[in-house]
Amino acid sequence: MSNLDDRRDYGVRSVQLAIDILEAVALSGAELGVTQIAVQLQLTKGSVYRHLQTLVERGYLAQNLATTRYHMGPRSRLLARLSAKPDLIEAAEPLMWDLRNTVGQTVVLSEMSPRGAMVLRTVPGPSPIEIGVRPGSELAFHASAQGKILLAYAPKPLQQRVLSGPLQQFTGKTITKRHPLETELERVRARGYATAPEEIILGLNALAVPIFDEEGNCAATVAIVGSIQFIRAEPNRHIIESLRDTGRQISYALGYRPPKDAAVPRKAVVAAKIKPRRARHPSRSPSRSPRRST
Repeated sequence: MSNLDDRRDYGVRSVQLAIDILEAVALSGAELGVTQIAVQLQLTKGSVYRHLQTLVERGYLAQNLATTRYHMGPRSRLLARLSAKPDLIEAAEPLMWDLRNTVGQTVVLSEMSPRGAMVLRTVPGPSPIEIGVRPGSELAFHASAQGKILLAYAPKPLQQRVLSGPLQQFTGKTITKRHPLETELERVRARGYATAPEEIILGLNALAVPIFDEEGNCAATVAIVGSIQFIRAEPNRHIIESLRDTGRQISYALGYRPPKDAAVPRKAVVAAKIKPRRARHPSRSPSRSPRRST
């Protein structure tokens, strides 16, 4: 490899490391110190520290002078607000809380990543034993309800890439063969929803529906996650229709307009303007509960 290639390779690794550090801080839910980041990313403290200083200088991270730990900086928050598109989490969150209170299960919002469905927001269910999915987690296309939705509505080249690659078997019920998965995706498109009973973890199931943007593309997915005892392999119609209605309302808030002969969901116009207000959901409790994550 030439010296030029060496420099290019080092530059790419350096960018990847900076992004890894930024994501570690953003997804932590709390301020992190140099040692914590280094341990989490399995890197030297010196390497992490140099990248932290650059990110602080550019405003993407900020340092708490009292604790010397790091948190998200003003430039990161600014970039998050500069998108011309409506904010997905802001549009979805109040509707997710309404759905959670209706069905009594954890509600999860996900968007596509190169490897599957990335969890953006989780609204925990009311059960004392919480079953949830951590924000930042990536769920496999072939083994999660959210991933199946995104893959079913994805462009053909992406479908072919996933279908032709190796498919990891998480449990004995994971679909790992191409033809059965193609058949499953056809069913998802025909029904407009997807399930994944015990396909990632035994005892758990998820039910997901698509969220469409103003151009009619599947931009994200909203799902309910819970025990197979409550979300059966063939969910009841009440849960399916409640979830579908939430998906329609979020889609409408993002600018999607259904065909003229389709009914516009009630509250959809209001939902587009609602800001998440925690005080509107007194059923939420800050108490710590036993947590089971996927």
